[in-house]
Amino acid sequence: MEHLDAGRSARQRTVAYWLLAMCVMVYVMVLIGGFTRLTYAGLSIVEWKPLTGWLPPLTLEQWEAAFADYRRFPEYREVNAGMSLDDFRTIFLIEYFHRLWGRVIGVAFLVPFVFFFARGWVDKRLLPKLLVMFVLGGLQGALGWYMVKSGLIDEPDVSAYRLTAHLALAVAILGYMLWVAMGLLVPAAGGAASAATIRRRRVAWGMVGLVFTTILSGGLVAGNNAGFAYNTFPTMDGEWIPEELFALQPLWINFFEDVTTLQFDHRLLALATVAGILAFWAWARRAGLSWRARLAIDILAMTVLIQAALGISTLLLVVPLPLALLHQAGAVALFSATLWAAFEMRRDPAGN
Repeated sequence: MEHLDAGRSARQRTVAYWLLAMCVMVYVMVLIGGFTRLTYAGLSIVEWKPLTGWLPPLTLEQWEAAFADYRRFPEYREVNAGMSLDDFRTIFLIEYFHRLWGRVIGVAFLVPFVFFFARGWVDKRLLPKLLVMFVLGGLQGALGWYMVKSGLIDEPDVSAYRLTAHLALAVAILGYMLWVAMGLLVPAAGGAASAATIRRRRVAWGMVGLVFTTILSGGLVAGNNAGFAYNTFPTMDGEWIPEELFALQPLWINFFEDVTTLQFDHRLLALATVAGILAFWAWARRAGLSWRARLAIDILAMTVLIQAALGISTLLLVVPLPLALLHQAGAVALFSATLWAAFEMRRDPAGN
C-alpha cells in the first residue's frame, strides 16, 4: 500500500512540475506580449491562421505580399507610411514570434496531457481542471486575435478594453495553473481550520483580488497610453488631486478612458496594494507560521516593494521600454507571490 501511495505521489509531482513549467511559459508569453505592444509590432500580421501559420514568409515574394497586406490597414497609412520592407520584417518577426510562442505553449500542454492521461496519471478530480486550462488557452488565442482586429478597422491602435481582457485572461490562466500545481505538491490537510487561519486566508485572498484589480487598472493605463502623462511622483504635476479628474461624460467612462482618472486610480490601487500587503505581512508574521508560509509572505513583501519601485521609475522616466517590461514582469510575479501566500494560509501554524 505504501508503495502504491509513493508511486501516486511521484506521478503527482511529475504533473505538478509540468504545470509549473507551463506557468513559466505563460509568464514568458506575457512578457513577449508586452514587448510586442511596446514596440508597436502587434498589428503587423493582419490575418489569423492558428493551425497553418507556423512559418513566416520565406521568399522575397512572400515578404512583399505580406507587406502589401499590411499597407492596406490604418497603421501603415497613419503611423508607418513610407517604411521599408526591412523595417516591416522587424515588426513582423516580433509579432510572429509572439504568435509562435503561443502555439508552442499549446503543444507543450497538449502532448504531455495526452501522455499523462494515457498512462492513467490524471484522476477524475484533476481531469476537468486540465481540460479547463486547455479551453482557456484556446480562448486566449481567439481573444488575442479579437484584440488585434480592433486595430485594423479605423484607428491604428487596439482597444484598451480588449487589451486588458487579454492580459487578465493570461494572468488568470497562469494563476489557475499555479494553484493546481501547488495543490498537487502540497495536498490540503484534513480537519477544520482554526478561526485565525480562516481570517488570514480571507485577508490573503483579499490581497489576491487587490493585486489582480491593480493589474487590470495597469492594462487600461497601458491601453490608453496614460503612463505618458503626469510623469511626476508623488503628486501629479504638482497636484495631489488633479483638476482634470472626471472630465468625461457620463461619469463611469472616466474609469476606463480618461487618462487623468486612469492614472490617478492606478496610483491609488498601487499604494493600497503596497500598504495592504505590508500590513498583512506584519500581521501574519506574528502568527507562528510554518517556514514555508513565512518564506511565502517574506517574498511577497519583498516583491511588492520592488514592483512599487519599478512602477515609480517607469513613470518618472516616461515609460522606457526596459523598465516598462520589468514593471509588467513584476506585476505578474507579484500576483504569483500573492497567490502562493494565499495557498500557504490554508494551514494552521501547527501544520493542520
